[in-house]
Amino acid sequence: MGWRNILRIALQSIMRHRMRSVLTMLGIIIGVGAVIMMVSIGQGVQQQVESQIAGLGSNVLMIFPAAVNQGGVSMGAGTREALTLDDVDKIQREATLISYASPVVRASVQVIGGIGNWSTSVQGVSATYLDIRSWPMASGEFFSERDVTGRAKVCVIGKTIADNLFPGMEPVGQQIRLRNVPFRVIGVLSPKGQAAGQDQDDLILAPATTVLDRLSGRRFIQQVVLSAVSEEQMPAAQEEVTTLLREAHRITGGGPDDFTIRSQTEIAETAQATTQVLTLFLASIAGVSLVVGGIGIMNIMLVSVTERTREIGIRLAIGARSSDVLIQFLVESVVLSVFGGILGILLGVGGAQLISIIANLATAIEPTIIVISFFFSAAIGIFFGFYPARKASSLKPIEALRYE
Repeated sequence: MGWRNILRIALQSIMRHRMRSVLTMLGIIIGVGAVIMMVSIGQGVQQQVESQIAGLGSNVLMIFPAAVNQGGVSMGAGTREALTLDDVDKIQREATLISYASPVVRASVQVIGGIGNWSTSVQGVSATYLDIRSWPMASGEFFSERDVTGRAKVCVIGKTIADNLFPGMEPVGQQIRLRNVPFRVIGVLSPKGQAAGQDQDDLILAPATTVLDRLSGRRFIQQVVLSAVSEEQMPAAQEEVTTLLREAHRITGGGPDDFTIRSQTEIAETAQATTQVLTLFLASIAGVSLVVGGIGIMNIMLVSVTERTREIGIRLAIGARSSDVLIQFLVESVVLSVFGGILGILLGVGGAQLISIIANLATAIEPTIIVISFFFSAAIGIFFGFYPARKASSLKPIEALRYE
């Protein structure tokens, strides 16, 4: 029996029971669609995280205070008061593998100015902060080292604040009040958009000395950001900065550091590993549907063998070979699973795009996962269809003809 006849008979058998065939394919459709949607969500999250890390700047190192232990219990990273502006000055003066260094002092403020008020956060930084972050200005200018030294009450604002407080106006030159302290807006930052659900443009940058003295009410800083001279020198730069800070904090011998240094590469690797585990977890859950769909195909094919026992007996009696019967039922199983796989791919691609629009969640559809899903659905048909096909081909013609 030729392949064309086998395929024609398989399609005729499937079309005789349209509703049953659709219900049989439903497990494969849902399984393939769910796998594509879950993987696309995981890939989208991974790309979003990588983009956010890349937005930190180039060759970036970050220093955080270590955790405080009280009664043997860690109070969390960054709770120790250890970093000061003097540490930043020492690194900038003595480190040979660091291009720029900037403190980061954060404070939550209510901004009053323009047409109303706005709740946001202010970050006190140095004049080199935008060089570290590779963040251009949209208008105006950034504050200078003289402004930092002189504790000038100047600031630059993000696009979100500019849009909400100064709609249709030029913010540069305007005055705003942060906790009743007047600041002059000298520039507007270029927009960076959303990252991990947070608006990167909803912030104010001001001289670190000004924020420390007038807004934060503390002597210590929460973070230091550094830019290494090159990506290749980042490990050596991290060791150099560690040595300088241990010297500045008078940590001798094997005493533990009261700070933590993280590189951009470490953060990227950690984030990538996390998102890969998330993607694998989501795909594994969705993959269960594929297995259930395969079991459904096996079940229906076994029912089909039972229903068509006399038909199988007649074909064997008039000269059909057992291999022909085996191939016929195997083709029926593969056709069901492949059609289900194609519909599942359409469902997965459409569902991923719909999730991206409705949930405002980044998704990334990889062509590779579509190809894998297609061939995997075919493999499901072969794997779960082989036993019913084998059972049909092993029937004895006389016993099959006697079957009622």
